[in-house]
Amino acid sequence: MSWKETYEQWTSSQHLDDTLKGQLTELAEDPAMLEDAFYMPLEFGTAGMRGILGPGINRMNIYTIRQATEGLARFMDTQDPETKARGVAIAYDSRHFSPEFAMEAARTLAQHDIPSYVFESLRPTPELSFAVRYLKTFTGIMITASHNPAAYNGYKVYGEDGGQMPPADADALTAFVREIDNPLAIPVLSEEAAKTSDLIHIVGAEIDDAYLEEIKSVTIDHDLIAATGKDLKLVYTPLHGTGRMLGERALTQAGFEQFVIEPSQGKPDPDFSTVQSPNPEEHSAFEYAIALGEKEGADLLIATDPDADRLGAAVKMPNGKYQVLTGNQIGALMIRYILEAHKQAGSLPENAAVLKSIVSSELPTAIAKSYDVDMFNVLTGFKFIAEKIQQYEEDHAQTFMFGFEESYGYLVKPFVRDKDAIQALVLLAEVAAFYKQFDKTLYDGLQDIFAEYGFYAEKTISVTMSGMEGATKIAALMKTFREKAPSVFAGTPVVQTEDFKLLTRVGLDGHMQKMTTPPSDVLKYTLEDESWIAVRPSGTEPKIKFYIGVKGESAADAEQKIADLQAAIEEITGE
Repeated sequence: MSWKETYEQWTSSQHLDDTLKGQLTELAEDPAMLEDAFYMPLEFGTAGMRGILGPGINRMNIYTIRQATEGLARFMDTQDPETKARGVAIAYDSRHFSPEFAMEAARTLAQHDIPSYVFESLRPTPELSFAVRYLKTFTGIMITASHNPAAYNGYKVYGEDGGQMPPADADALTAFVREIDNPLAIPVLSEEAAKTSDLIHIVGAEIDDAYLEEIKSVTIDHDLIAATGKDLKLVYTPLHGTGRMLGERALTQAGFEQFVIEPSQGKPDPDFSTVQSPNPEEHSAFEYAIALGEKEGADLLIATDPDADRLGAAVKMPNGKYQVLTGNQIGALMIRYILEAHKQAGSLPENAAVLKSIVSSELPTAIAKSYDVDMFNVLTGFKFIAEKIQQYEEDHAQTFMFGFEESYGYLVKPFVRDKDAIQALVLLAEVAAFYKQFDKTLYDGLQDIFAEYGFYAEKTISVTMSGMEGATKIAALMKTFREKAPSVFAGTPVVQTEDFKLLTRVGLDGHMQKMTTPPSDVLKYTLEDESWIAVRPSGTEPKIKFYIGVKGESAADAEQKIADLQAAIEEITGE
């Protein structure tokens, strides 16, 4: 069916939602945007789906929500009755239509006699992961677009271990979603019937309390917090999202007393009215927190994204100004503290393991090695860290200590199987308290780490290529890098090329090895000076991402290497 035929199907439907019908009329005045809304279905992949709100099959709306959930229901229909009866946990964030989408999902599941457990109000993504495990449901649904701008919403599916659904199950689910031709024709339980249905359960406080009880295990040194942490001055901003409800209680419960919530960003706001983008990766997201931090004389500023699975931080420098840390730097500070604290307490397991993604810094690897702790690299996507944790629980080969991704995602304790900014909030405050006892800030702590392990630096370059043309450009760039692999970047020879899609590793001598990771569209080049470059298309956004990692003899040397490699990439891409 052509996009115009699909558009006609929507305009002629007797059941089209009135709000979407009005938006469709407005959209008809912009032919290019109209085509973009209908030229292809919103992609549903291993990370679920994410897109702009509005009418059309390439947009987030009640019908694309129903389609995704209908696919999930059909997948669950293939399971045995006991498995199906375990049902689905559903949570949602502070975005436009998130509560409505959550209930649409529940109503679609109910049509298949599948029970759902829907949170009474907005909750963080990590609590949804916890709820799947706590309630022992078969799957979970999180309505969120994470850190995307206000025009977006999204839909993520979780497996029974609480991690995002692994590739095999996700592929099976995706096949069911894609076989649905007309999302407008999917039957759902009526709104009236949903109010009294014994298949739709509203949940909340019980799971909050159980989650916060587990959060207590994140704290390593209670005496440290009692002595120093209670005086730590901390500014926390949830960036208009879900983090405050649990974050505030978690900090108080851990013993932190001198923290303040940034008032203008402390309340949920689907428009994220005080920030250009509610993304703690971006320095601009800290503008309000920095102003409050300067007023309060805060030691540390912390921001969580709208669904509270990512955490960013800004640390006080000697001149009194604040520096926003990278996700890799936060990960290094956390890993160093966790391993040192457990070593001092005599509680560091002999088979301790730390996990990170293949595009994250090698500084944490150096830190782990100095404690004789194994570092394992996994593909990008926290579900791969969750899979490793599950493996360790089953074979007892390793003891999980920490997992992170450079994109500001961290997990301390495995009662959650996804990025957890509430855990990270409590831990990073403890790390700051550790340095405060020596009259140091986290900035000073990071300099100590650089002095000991070397000056590591990283940079991620995201190139947005939207629409039909963008998808074609991204595919062409990956094809160019794959088929015409560079042998030199910025004058430094490539000594190893890894293709995670073809599962091949080629060294300088041309010898090829087969890799054992699951396939993923990622290329990674290791250079003669231990620098590295990785390139991958984003799984949830119309972007191609380039990752650069270097180790320099000084901070200036490292930054120069980053600049040189970035220039080399831009020369190849023409961006």
